[in-house]
Amino acid sequence: MAAKLPKMQYVNLGPTGVRVSRICLGCMSYGDKNWAQWVTEEEESLPLIKQAYDAGINFFDTANIYSNGVSEKILGKAIKKYNFPRQKIVVATKLFGLITEDNVGYRGMGKSKEEVEGDGYINYQGLSRKHIFDSVNDSLRRLDLDYIDLLQIHRFDPSTPVEETMEALNDLIKLGKIRYIGASSMWAWQFAKMNFVAEKNGWAKFVTMQNHYNLLHREEEREMHPYCLDAKVGTLPWSPLAGGRLAGKNRGTTRSENQPEYSAAESEITDRVIELAKKKNVPAAQLALAWVLTKDVVSSPIIGAGKESHLIDGIQALSVELTEDEIKHLEEPYEPRVPVGHNGVTSGIVSHEKIKLRISSPYRFENEESSMPKWNMTLLQRK
Repeated sequence: MAAKLPKMQYVNLGPTGVRVSRICLGCMSYGDKNWAQWVTEEEESLPLIKQAYDAGINFFDTANIYSNGVSEKILGKAIKKYNFPRQKIVVATKLFGLITEDNVGYRGMGKSKEEVEGDGYINYQGLSRKHIFDSVNDSLRRLDLDYIDLLQIHRFDPSTPVEETMEALNDLIKLGKIRYIGASSMWAWQFAKMNFVAEKNGWAKFVTMQNHYNLLHREEEREMHPYCLDAKVGTLPWSPLAGGRLAGKNRGTTRSENQPEYSAAESEITDRVIELAKKKNVPAAQLALAWVLTKDVVSSPIIGAGKESHLIDGIQALSVELTEDEIKHLEEPYEPRVPVGHNGVTSGIVSHEKIKLRISSPYRFENEESSMPKWNMTLLQRK
């Protein structure tokens, strides 16, 4: 890597004694194009993972559903190919959703349990003891590892008793298959309930929350972040650049029109990011990520790096400093919004087909079939 990079910083992973790089490399973008056209395939992915490691990144995040297991396989190959010391690296993966290794192009995300079972996949998703154990064994095989450092539940499962899920996760720690547990996007009350059940029974609690957080999506500041600070849980923000919009990309493009969660209402924030980045003579991506890094609740934001320049921007953000006034200036235009990330049917994924917002909450929204990219949804009374 030709660019001169700042020295990597390391922090504790939530309340644990494990040290992880301040930047986590997200491996969702490494996989098979049959799953999604925007992913980077193995030949190009392996050198990027090596470059990240050489730059000091020791924290790698993936999930079993990414490219239906191919992402885990690529990360495992990189670890073996480049001889990453197992003691030095921290490998995180996630489970919940359906994966079909024999059909890489199948997309189970956004489908209800009934739809998935209709496709013939019984017990292929959720947080039952059976599915958790099966998923962990499969992930270990694909990663070619003896244990997983951080196992995260990808979403909350309303169809499985919390006690069943938390005991299964605790048993996996006792068996030595995993070291720590974390969770990803859900309502704060769900996360708190799961940790309460674990504490009441003397089981392992979640040490991290991987949630949707960036300058355009700050809904986690209402309840999740205060809870995490109080419980000493570290957060691992996903999409810290809002799918590239905060990097000055995807504005007014076909792709942005298909991302209604980021609409024209956020243009002022994006403009301020670009303007301040120019004043500081840094790329907008670095500035937007630097803002995320100012938050005490954040352990390591997860960056995707489909090319070397993305990796450089992520690491260079460590050297970008923001004053309190600059932070306030970036945050000032923000308006409350519909949370994105854990709304949906069972899987917790929002379906954007014809903008049919499928909410698993006690609220209803008007204009379920509105034109993209504007939401214009009014919160109504509880059902």
